[in-house]
Amino acid sequence: MALTDDELRTLLADLESDLVERKSSLDTDRASQAICAFSNDLPGHDRSGVLFIGVDDAGVPTGLEVTDQLLLDVAGLRDRGTILPTPSLVVRVLPIQDRRIVAVEVQPGLTPPVRYKGVVWIRVGPRRAMASPDEERRLSERRRSLDLPFDARPMQGVAVEELDVELFRRVYLPSAVAPDVLKENRRTQAEQLASLRLADLHGTLTTTGLLLLGISPREHLPAAYLQFLHIDGQSLSDPIRDDKVLDGPLIDVLRQLDEILALNITTTVDVRSSPELRRPDYPLVALQQLCRNALMHRTYEGTNAPVRLTWYSDRVEIWSPGGPFGLVTEKNFGQPGVTDYRNPNLAGALRALGYVQRFGVGVETARRACRDNGNAEPVFEVRPEYVAATVRKEAT
Repeated sequence: MALTDDELRTLLADLESDLVERKSSLDTDRASQAICAFSNDLPGHDRSGVLFIGVDDAGVPTGLEVTDQLLLDVAGLRDRGTILPTPSLVVRVLPIQDRRIVAVEVQPGLTPPVRYKGVVWIRVGPRRAMASPDEERRLSERRRSLDLPFDARPMQGVAVEELDVELFRRVYLPSAVAPDVLKENRRTQAEQLASLRLADLHGTLTTTGLLLLGISPREHLPAAYLQFLHIDGQSLSDPIRDDKVLDGPLIDVLRQLDEILALNITTTVDVRSSPELRRPDYPLVALQQLCRNALMHRTYEGTNAPVRLTWYSDRVEIWSPGGPFGLVTEKNFGQPGVTDYRNPNLAGALRALGYVQRFGVGVETARRACRDNGNAEPVFEVRPEYVAATVRKEAT
């Protein structure tokens, strides 16, 4: 729905808004860059951005003569073929202080990234800038989310023969399907796999099927593994005590991960108390939640980076490729009830396997477990490129 004149005037007066750009006259290049940036909507406002032409930086009309030709020139920016995909915009005349200015209302694009002359332009706060490669990747993810999510797409050239059938029948199928339904089920294996979104009916594994049950996921998704390092010190330059790569079907990776976490946690016993007081240096539940979140929410597309679990003498760090997704932002990350899923099918599969008890509470569960154990709450570093969690051995 188009903005009203009053809404446009309110935006024009808001000097802090990153949904507004003001120009004293029509500069084709700069106007096109602004339209491109608003169409990309990198901040994820899901609202129109507005380019005002004929005002100064304070929003005061400059006296620019608004002619029919000017309006045609502005509207023509859409169809010149230099902004692709073609943006959706509305050009209007807006009366301000007994004068007229031009308001160009730009809708967020449905298929970002949008480019002007081959360059992706974005809004960075109050200014316009060229997108970095990672910002382009974030825009591409948003475009794909309008169709099938990446984890639900068939993996070209990956047939069901690359699936661990025994693992599917023995572990996943009984977990994902109720026993009575499974008992009465007359579907073929191909139909079962398709119903559970692990493959399509043509016999091609989906990303979830490959990750969860593939014999060798890394042959097709190079980043599908977890790197574990145990450092004898507080820096990566210190000696390495243990180094493991956990790969293969994600079901096996999660089992190995639980074993590694349990083996590396040290429990102290206070024999002076009655009964004896046993306290681990890290709560197992917290580390499990954070590692499972890292594997579930990470991006598997367009990267060779694994999930990294690094165990130092004073802390544990868990690093997950891919920043917050969808409704989750750097500002609201970890807030109860705020959740979204880059890999919704994989999340559902882990829920069926019992690795996720409730959606959206993993971070809070980890925080509570740390508090109860006497550790400081996990500290999160949330960036567009990654999410890192740090758990300290001692309370701070």
